[in-house]
Amino acid sequence: MEWQDALCRGAEAVLNILPNSSISVAYHPDFGPHNELLLLELDEKLLPDVLCQRATLRGQPDEDAVFCTSTKTYAVKFVGTSNSVFLIPPSSLSVLDEDPQYDTDKYKDRHAVASVIKIAPGNMELIEVAPMLDRLKLLLSENPLGLSDLSEIMLSADRERGGSVGLYTWDDLVEQIQASDTELKLGLEALSAVEINGYWRLVDEKCMDSVLNMLLNNAVLCEWSFNALSENEVVSMLESDGFPSQIVIHCLHVYGSKVNESLENESVWKLDERCVCAHFAKEILRGGKMKMETFLEEWMRKVPSRMRASLDMLEGKILTEKLGIETWVRAFSASSLPYNPRERFSILFRERSKWEWKDLQPYIRDLRVPGLSSEGLLLKYTRRTQPTLDADPIFSAR
Repeated sequence: MEWQDALCRGAEAVLNILPNSSISVAYHPDFGPHNELLLLELDEKLLPDVLCQRATLRGQPDEDAVFCTSTKTYAVKFVGTSNSVFLIPPSSLSVLDEDPQYDTDKYKDRHAVASVIKIAPGNMELIEVAPMLDRLKLLLSENPLGLSDLSEIMLSADRERGGSVGLYTWDDLVEQIQASDTELKLGLEALSAVEINGYWRLVDEKCMDSVLNMLLNNAVLCEWSFNALSENEVVSMLESDGFPSQIVIHCLHVYGSKVNESLENESVWKLDERCVCAHFAKEILRGGKMKMETFLEEWMRKVPSRMRASLDMLEGKILTEKLGIETWVRAFSASSLPYNPRERFSILFRERSKWEWKDLQPYIRDLRVPGLSSEGLLLKYTRRTQPTLDADPIFSAR
């Protein structure tokens, strides 16, 4: 056969091969298992992340590694092949260049040679998966921020950067949590975590109670509008009451939203009525289940007079049950459930053997499994029954 370059060797020989042509194959002097070399099959859309070094492998030694881009997480699966897959290095590492027993002149008039360094038994495939965020809550729960810690926040960051037990920086979390950076940030936001002196912390419930109550009391005393809270005024007032600015701004973020930021760096916040009312409901129910009438009376008494509370604000936060002629209510929050679908459905069906859709939906709407819709999740983990055509469906464990 004819070659454009009679001296073409190694991988280049394969890349330059013409249609309906053949090529000689030889063992590389370093031929062997080379377990450090693995083939990774990539979707073309992921190539820029790999070539520009924006992708990483994450996981602890006792975990299966995951492949993370900046926004998504992928499981890494080995797929064997029945065909022989030859790994051929560039010509700079070819057999003709490295082995003195081969005479280059001898091969000038012969076919190009591809020197095989390894026969790959298969390749690694990537499958998009949900981020593994359950460990995030466990780590941050080791050392939540309490009222007794507030005074120390005023101290310099250097004092707290002594490797305290149960405190984690962003880099610590990236190393330990199998999730992309974007998914990790969303997980921290869902947990209402806050970065204090370089460490990500959960804030103790009683601490948040104190900050929110102080904010609402000052709003009444100073006649602040719940829809137009000046960040500078709120921070200044609560700092004088002993609350660090980071915690005050965190409180505004958890229970409100920023509605305006002027050129003078004056941020304006609006309190979220649903979040504030749900906070007081959760606070009341910490002691256990209550009769609905008693709960409603206490809830209405606790909620700020300028806000209107309604039970639809508590979807995914409480459960009700009939005992005789009375209705009882107790706390049961979706945010306390694991992200793993199998584990979540297991807990839900231990809580109740049968669920109506209106009750179940708030507890599964945040589940995200790539390639599986909400209907697919229900089909996989539940059994649906419907006594009559016009009756609401009932879901039980599969």
